[in-house]
Amino acid sequence: MNTSDPSDVTLHPNPADAADAADATKAGIVHIGIGAFHRAHQAVYTDAAMAAKGGNWGIIGVSLRSTDIVDALNAQNGTFTLIERHPDGPKARKITSISHAIAAARDIAPVLGALADPAIRIVTITVTEKAYGIDRVSGTVQTEHPAVKHDLANPDTPCGLLGLLVAGLKRRKDAGVRAYTVVSCDNLPSNGRLLRAGVIDFAKHLDPDLAIWITDNVSFPETMVDRITPAATAATRSDAKHLTGLDDPAAIETEPFSQWVIEDAFSDGRPAWEEGGAILVADVEPYERMKLRMLNGSHSLIAYMGQLGGYRYVRDAMASDAFSRLVTLHMENAAATMPPLAGIDFSDYGADLVARFANREIAHETNQIAMDGTEKLPQRIFAPACDLPPGSTRLGTFALCFAAWLAVMHHRINADKINEIAQQLNDPRADEIISALGDHQDPAVIYEKLAHLPGWMPQQLQDDGVWRSAVIARLSLLMSDGADVAIKRELAI
Repeated sequence: MNTSDPSDVTLHPNPADAADAADATKAGIVHIGIGAFHRAHQAVYTDAAMAAKGGNWGIIGVSLRSTDIVDALNAQNGTFTLIERHPDGPKARKITSISHAIAAARDIAPVLGALADPAIRIVTITVTEKAYGIDRVSGTVQTEHPAVKHDLANPDTPCGLLGLLVAGLKRRKDAGVRAYTVVSCDNLPSNGRLLRAGVIDFAKHLDPDLAIWITDNVSFPETMVDRITPAATAATRSDAKHLTGLDDPAAIETEPFSQWVIEDAFSDGRPAWEEGGAILVADVEPYERMKLRMLNGSHSLIAYMGQLGGYRYVRDAMASDAFSRLVTLHMENAAATMPPLAGIDFSDYGADLVARFANREIAHETNQIAMDGTEKLPQRIFAPACDLPPGSTRLGTFALCFAAWLAVMHHRINADKINEIAQQLNDPRADEIISALGDHQDPAVIYEKLAHLPGWMPQQLQDDGVWRSAVIARLSLLMSDGADVAIKRELAI
């Protein structure tokens, strides 16, 4: 195990120091959703940018729900330990880019105050797909989404993402303050355009003039993010103590690899994120598509097939030669759905992904990746399947991934207690899934019931008999013979 000099990773565990946190790192960014991924990704790039080029780009972290992480960070002046899980052992580093954190659930006033502050020039976001409350097809807000519904009725005391963004922008407009740039860092196709549409539509419901001002003044750059970041565990904190000599309840762990592709469209400056390795481009979409289809799509395949095969961690699934070959095959199939990308060799990219997934130092749970399947599968699996030419022999792994999701849903719905089922499904449409599945056991019926959830599977696939047959055949095999047999059948071994 590699160790770091504890003097180089000094934290400040005295809660009394929290009052001085805002002065330690002058803030220019508000980040909404201060979970592990943000702290392993954007906070790290910002740390590197300020170390190299300076600037008042400290981060005010906002947690919409949790208070524990806020208290832990503020007790340490925003500083935390980042553990990178290298194949030869963990390495620790200190991240100091966070000024302080705010628990929105505890008091919304300081969040709104930060958003109205002229010193804040950028708002970044990692809140997961289901927190947006935006219809992906129309770009309009989902008015029955709990947070959206609350915030439209209570615009001065918002609790959700759109409500907060619009409330902050309204305060800036009213005060004659320049708008901030809004940067989504969530795994959503065209995340900037989607968020822009949702914010403007939300504003239209409250104040058409505000919507026009946002349209004319607010930039929403597209981004693509990539870094495998498992949930922190007791082992994370134990390793942080071993490596630094200090207790750090805010410690997180991640893989060595990190990628951030950003559309360089900022209305009021930005940190020198390229100093941390970020790629600033005019068009993010090709990189986003590559990542969603090759990395995220493979992750979904691993998650559902891994669940069925009894693998708790991605690394354990990838230790199986057959499983690793299946993932490689899926990446090849996904790559075939994309046009060439300058400077990128898809084969090399896929090989690097396989190596990352197999990293024995990363304990990434398949159950964590399997969450929110109805939010993730459309862009990861359905979209590339639609882009294959008719009769393509590359359809198989896409059909297998969807079949595996169906099998996992069917398996989990057999819970003894009905009130536990929704929790076990870990999906925003759990109630619909439960209602549709009932006690059906026929693979064809299971497919029909879930493939036709409203507004989910593209009509192209719904009308495709080859797709339907391919999925049902694989679901039947999974239900009768299990994951190992299904993998061997897919590989024809």
